[in-house]
Amino acid sequence: MTSDRQARARSSRATPHWIAPPFASGPTAGLGCDCCGLSRRDFLQLTGLFSASLGATLAVGGCQPTQGPAQSSPAASAPATPTAQPPVKIGYLPITDAAPLLVAHARELYQAEGLTAEKPTLFRSWPQVVEAFLARQVNVIHILMPATLWLRYGRKFPAKIVAWNHTNGSALTVLPEINRLEDLGGRKVAVPFWYSIHNVVLQQLLKKAGLKVVRRPKEAKVAANEVNLIVLPPPDMVSALANQAIAGYIVAEPFNAAAENLKTGKILRFTGDVWKDHACCVVLMHEDDLTQHPDWAQRVVQAIVKAQHWSGENRAGVAEILSKEGGKYTPHPKAALIRALTAYDPAVYQAQGAIAHPDWQIDRIDFQPYPFPSYTAELVRLLKETQVEGETQFLQDLDPEWVAQDLVDDSLVKAALAAVGGPAAFRLPENLTRKETIAL
Repeated sequence: MTSDRQARARSSRATPHWIAPPFASGPTAGLGCDCCGLSRRDFLQLTGLFSASLGATLAVGGCQPTQGPAQSSPAASAPATPTAQPPVKIGYLPITDAAPLLVAHARELYQAEGLTAEKPTLFRSWPQVVEAFLARQVNVIHILMPATLWLRYGRKFPAKIVAWNHTNGSALTVLPEINRLEDLGGRKVAVPFWYSIHNVVLQQLLKKAGLKVVRRPKEAKVAANEVNLIVLPPPDMVSALANQAIAGYIVAEPFNAAAENLKTGKILRFTGDVWKDHACCVVLMHEDDLTQHPDWAQRVVQAIVKAQHWSGENRAGVAEILSKEGGKYTPHPKAALIRALTAYDPAVYQAQGAIAHPDWQIDRIDFQPYPFPSYTAELVRLLKETQVEGETQFLQDLDPEWVAQDLVDDSLVKAALAAVGGPAAFRLPENLTRKETIAL
């Protein structure tokens, strides 16, 4: 392991800057941060938002079904303009999953590809970023990968995954006195969204520990063998853990690193140590942008791939770009970002059980763009047995192997890899295939 990978930021007890900041100028200014999370109310609002937005786009653009099962054919979005190359308009939340999109902007990699790139737009919640995407206010977003299944097949909206953002980069953070999964029995644990890899991994872990997952109001009592899962925005997670209102949370970085630096929580398990090199958020584009502006889409993906390649070798540089002290793309202090990007020392984390597989030789966060079909297929299978909110019949109707081909367009990444030295530049197999490794 490199010294960069083992570097650790000094702890700080200062109140996190991101608890209630005015993130951006313009319409989102002063709204605070929902970051990676949704409340139950937000979830219901987002459901209504999708329904209203899709009704509007159907009225404007009609229906253009994709190939595959009839019940999974997405409705058309408002059509892209076929005659002009659109500017790159990024929508993002202030989490490390957005790093490749933001690094590409900060390092002017979009411009280097001959593109026009607007300043990325920071949103305070998933409903806001999705609404902007549906309305074409933004055309390149990062989004939780399980949520793309809900969007394309549950809500029938034509969007495609074109790349991964980064791998691993999430963890289960708990109160300092909790040492085993079994210690979570009878308590509340927060997830950022039902359709998230966090919810999927957590439910698998709890099942293995013999604990029953329930979804009840926050105030409800639960039995000793039950764990009540609730949805909280990440900043609320950090404060709720500090106040012992919850026993733990599972979420993307840098919120786990923040609790470590504040000494209000510890990592019970890294998700990358459960599902090796899994994706969390992915890059999503409108499907008709891929068909009507294929050269534009290719150049966008090339810029993102180059940003990922640079990020893997320049983690301190990524922290500087993302931090409130540096590029000001997020409100997070540099110390939390440095820890999230580099602190994965087995000597430290094996002792507390956070790392069970040091032989995997992975990073706390790593960067690679290729969307392995095997991962998509396995995710569909696991979502079928994961408790989520709302109507889930569409999940049961999905064929995992078909989804792996229909949801993802990997042709752009394959072409972009050549510009950085091929798959080997990211330590990927030349045939771009793998077998999923999950060890609870």
